[in-house]
Amino acid sequence: MSNSEKLLKTLSSLIENGILTSKDIQKEISTDLKFKRDKLVDKLQLVTREEFEVLKKLVYKQEKIIKKLSKKKIK
Repeated sequence: MSNSEKLLKTLSSLIENGILTSKDIQKEISTDLKFKRDKLVDKLQLVTREEFEVLKKLVYKQEKIIKKLSKKKIK
């Protein structure tokens, strides 16, 4: 089913259920899109910028430790 067919189906079901005002339709579509966005974010397992930066710092510290240990091992 194409995106336009899904949109038309959603609009027709809203009209059938008595939601006739444009603000109600806009709110319903907005809510539907938010749920789809949240579902996609969960599926992709995205993280916030702050979480990413913390992990980046941890990885950098671990690299430094690994380099120190590998230098000791060589000697």
